[in-house]
Amino acid sequence: MIFPSYFLLSNPLVYNLGLNFAGNQYKTNIATDFMPKFTQEQVDDLNLKIKTTQEVLEWTSENLHPKVAKASSFGAEDAVVMDIMLKINPKFRFFTLDTGRLPQETYDIIDIVRKKYNISIEVLFPNSKEVEDMVNQKGMNLFYDSVENRKLCCEIRKVHPMNQMLSTLDGWITGLRRDQTKNRENVKIFQLDHAHGGILKINPIIDWTWDQIQEYIKKNNLPYNSLLDKGYPSIGCEPCTRAIKPGEDIRAGRWWWEQGGNKECGLHIEP
Repeated sequence: MIFPSYFLLSNPLVYNLGLNFAGNQYKTNIATDFMPKFTQEQVDDLNLKIKTTQEVLEWTSENLHPKVAKASSFGAEDAVVMDIMLKINPKFRFFTLDTGRLPQETYDIIDIVRKKYNISIEVLFPNSKEVEDMVNQKGMNLFYDSVENRKLCCEIRKVHPMNQMLSTLDGWITGLRRDQTKNRENVKIFQLDHAHGGILKINPIIDWTWDQIQEYIKKNNLPYNSLLDKGYPSIGCEPCTRAIKPGEDIRAGRWWWEQGGNKECGLHIEP
């Protein structure tokens, strides 16, 4: 997809082009190796001019690849986004977090997807010393004891390896949708990720509904996590995820023992 010149970001590898957004020039230094910084004005302009999932991912491929990657927990949303991405650019990058506590069904779908699309999936692992110290001090199932312990477990097993990965990128792609939680109601397609050095956070299906996700999977005969057929619309670590009951919110199965509806692991919270 060809966009006007004001959409062309600097080359993520060379950084020797100027940025032209809404008539204002933003120039980068030649031959620098730090991440390009995006201004809020630039991000606002992107949100005004790029609307559809297809356009978002085409723009991302043309302007950020290969220093952009899709974070995947291999839920239903990920199946959709990955399929659309690979139809646009078969060399798009993907990564996942192996916390050490994932369901077997998630490990199964990782291999199924890898073989179907003939792609490499970068698997991130937590620091073994951090995990050992946490478990030895607080127990194997510390997350059931307190919200503080659960957030600590998420931080060590998910947030820390994620931070290391994102420190190498200019942007990352999510499967967030606005109707998942109240915390996500105001999320836009393009965001500045202040928690990760101001890189670009890209949410290409933010406006999709759960019904649209299911319809796309069926229509395109996509491989998906078999836990979805067992009542798991939101999938995380095995001990922290359960099937939902009829009528429950689709995120009700995540950390179900905690009170309140705005529960997050820390990957999508601004500092």
